[in-house]
Amino acid sequence: QVQLVESGGGLVQAGGSLRLSCAASKSIFTTNAMGWYRQAPGKQRELVATITSGGSTNYADSVKGRFTISRDNAKNTVYLQMNSLKPEDTAIYYCNFRSLVVPSYYSWGQGTQVTVSS
Repeated sequence: QVQLVESGGGLVQAGGSLRLSCAASKSIFTTNAMGWYRQAPGKQRELVATITSGGSTNYADSVKGRFTISRDNAKNTVYLQMNSLKPEDTAIYYCNFRSLVVPSYYSWGQGTQVTVSS
């Protein structure tokens, strides 16, 4: 199982920026997607952004133009640059890894709290 270690969460004022990082242990599944999901209190976990090992990206409409996902395949690390943060971005952010070849192979990180104050 791929191990994921997240970092970079914290408290920021509205309009500010944060960058999340997620480092993955080595995997034999080199054709994969990594991404970020978030869960606010009382709400379901939702997609924020994903990026494949080939560089294709996908964003939730609510973060388009504000968040940028990127990855360094040599370091097995994915990043989420979050700009123009809003109070509604407050949530626990979870890193996700999934194989694009074996769909049942996926992992979640432990989550990192992002709090945006108004």
